[in-house]
Amino acid sequence: MKKLHWLVRFLFGPVPVYFSALAILIVLTNAQYFGLVGVGVAPRAAKLASSTPVVSVMKYCDIFRGEWVPDKEAPYYNHKTCPHIQEHQNCLKYGRPDLGFLKWRWRPSGCDLPRFDPLQFLQFARGKSLAFVGDSLARNHMQSLLCLLSQVAYPKDISANPTTQNKVYHYRAYNFTISMFWSPFLVRAREPAEDGPAHTGHWSLYLDEPDESWVSQLHRFDYVLVSAANWFSRPSLFYEKRRLIGCSFCSRQYGVPDLTLYYSQRRAWRVALRAINDVERLRGRVIVRMLSPMSHFENGTWDQGGDCKRTEPLRANQTQMEGRDLHFYNAQMEEYRAAAKAAQEKGRRLMLMDATAAMLMRPDGHPSRYGHWANEKVQLYNDCIHWCLPGPIDIWNDMLFQMLLAE
Repeated sequence: MKKLHWLVRFLFGPVPVYFSALAILIVLTNAQYFGLVGVGVAPRAAKLASSTPVVSVMKYCDIFRGEWVPDKEAPYYNHKTCPHIQEHQNCLKYGRPDLGFLKWRWRPSGCDLPRFDPLQFLQFARGKSLAFVGDSLARNHMQSLLCLLSQVAYPKDISANPTTQNKVYHYRAYNFTISMFWSPFLVRAREPAEDGPAHTGHWSLYLDEPDESWVSQLHRFDYVLVSAANWFSRPSLFYEKRRLIGCSFCSRQYGVPDLTLYYSQRRAWRVALRAINDVERLRGRVIVRMLSPMSHFENGTWDQGGDCKRTEPLRANQTQMEGRDLHFYNAQMEEYRAAAKAAQEKGRRLMLMDATAAMLMRPDGHPSRYGHWANEKVQLYNDCIHWCLPGPIDIWNDMLFQMLLAE
């Protein structure tokens, strides 16, 4: 306060007490112009203060079952206000003509899901840490959260190596840290070599060895959100006990059976969840997010001209999970339930974010070709895997906050 009085005297000169009080009010109201707002605090923060009680609706409502309903409110952010949107998710920047995908709200059966309040979230998360573990959709989820929080504060990137896919963001005013661990298979994996026997493009997956890059760090976090699915669709060689035992999308040249991608996906989840339960110093909550649908390509696969051109959500009775999505979902759910039971026996608790049904209804929320300029050559020209930002994926953080509040 003494510094504030000094600033008032510096700006306005000696003034009576009542004028001094008025001047202080003026300075505080325009704090961002006088440099009083701390580094990383967005000027809109004061306007977003909410008096709504922070209470989770999960105690009386299943937030994962419901319908998408029309919503007249504007998105929380856009491509100009959030610096964390990657190019291939930046649908507004690349001129997506239909904006109807932004005008829907998830409504669970039996209750209303509270809108994400960034100020309440940061106040709740003060002094805590959150880690995302997985592939590019885990990163997509994290970036959605960063964008939602950008209404209130901007974090500092304190990543050890800014060029890697592992990231660390720190909100100094709240002493809150968000981290990203890149681990698309959850287990130890080796990329295809440019020469040698792996030149065919097969990944080497060590299905009985959890990826220690994230498992060894679990004890440091208050909350960890784990997800993975899409990368198991890549051609891979399967190792157990450091011995090649099978593969997926492979020929007979390896002398091992094609065990299919379903074997690696189930096995990797089993080993990863077991590793989580084996962490002795685990102090935080681990949340398992079920898969994001991979079946929204229509009229062809991703590499054969398939696209996702729908402009409205589907209703629950218009969707049916099948094929790869269904296999992956069932395997992941079965492995989660087994791990949750084992965790309970140890006095721990795994949490499940089952957002698959909600996202299955949103074939309209992907970038399609609006993640790049029309004449650019990119590997995934029509992207029906990732989600536009802003977009339907923001609902994952509405769900996440409700899960954290329910603890």
